Amino acid sequence: MPMKTVVVLPNWIGDVVMATPALRAIRAQSQPGDEIVGVMQPYVKDVLRGTNLLDRSVYCSKKTSDRRRRFWGVAQQLRREKFDQAILFTNSLRTAALVYFAGAKRRFGYARSWRSPLLTHRLAPPKLPNGKYAPISAVDYYLELADYAGYGSTNKQPLLATSTAEEQRIDKIWRKFDFVGKRVVVFNTGGAYGAAKHWPPEHFIALAEQLLKDPSVAVLLICGPQERETVAKIEQAIDHPNACSMADETLNIGLSKAAVARADVLVTTDSGPKHFAAAFATPTVALFGPTDPRWGNSYNPVETMLTHPVDCGPCVRRVCPLGHHDCMQKLSVARVYQAVLNQLGEARRAAA
Repeated sequence: MPMKTVVVLPNWIGDVVMATPALRAIRAQSQPGDEIVGVMQPYVKDVLRGTNLLDRSVYCSKKTSDRRRRFWGVAQQLRREKFDQAILFTNSLRTAALVYFAGAKRRFGYARSWRSPLLTHRLAPPKLPNGKYAPISAVDYYLELADYAGYGSTNKQPLLATSTAEEQRIDKIWRKFDFVGKRVVVFNTGGAYGAAKHWPPEHFIALAEQLLKDPSVAVLLICGPQERETVAKIEQAIDHPNACSMADETLNIGLSKAAVARADVLVTTDSGPKHFAAAFATPTVALFGPTDPRWGNSYNPVETMLTHPVDCGPCVRRVCPLGHHDCMQKLSVARVYQAVLNQLGEARRAAA
């Protein structure tokens, strides 16, 4: 009999990308006729668009007024469909309750957040001798759960795709900004997690000024809808014809994916676009502050991770509790600039 599997996906865009190796394992080892359904936040569909990892999606959100997409509406829909198993790439009690009330016969997840009684198959999360959670890559975290559910794989590279329409939009943007023939360094200055992950705007400005001394280099600032104003101010402060932003574009996740895929180098905080780069093998300089780089390792072989060690970190706070934000403030422009030059040099040698 065909197997019906529901997979509950993470909320954070970067975590969704890091779950794609596990999703690929589930897809590759499923049998003809099996169905894989993803339960996700509505915006996650744009992250996975163009892949064949899921057969269809069910959207679930606390913020919608549509009862069919809220907890009980989704639970009832899933219950009617009679799923054989559920795999939880989330850690919350709420999502374990969702698949429990949905009636999935087998429910796989990590034993945490007081939810073990709601799971039929519980995997102990990796921990250190002191009892704290071990800082392992989320890619490995999800792959281990997939393996526990019977879908083992050693392929850790994230999988994403871009659409023809997104590629055409990026072509248009490259022509609009006269980037054709230039080496384009894409800056991702923000991130939804919180201000503690952000490298200071003045550092990005100084980095751009250094890079743009080379006339063959251009800088493109990408952003989400909430970051338009900040990115526009950075672009204005750089004030160079080879520095442009997407602040005035119609923004979506697909366009950001296409920009990262097209970039010669990405300079980014620990946020979604960093993980896009791993899927597209884009050379990357990743700036880490309050988060442990081991959690955010998406196995990009052409990524340079930079940190500035501080006694108080990694604190994993959204805002610096001490007010100095030294982990990012003291991550120097000179170090980042040298890392970008190294990546540009490697890219040039690879293209030769």
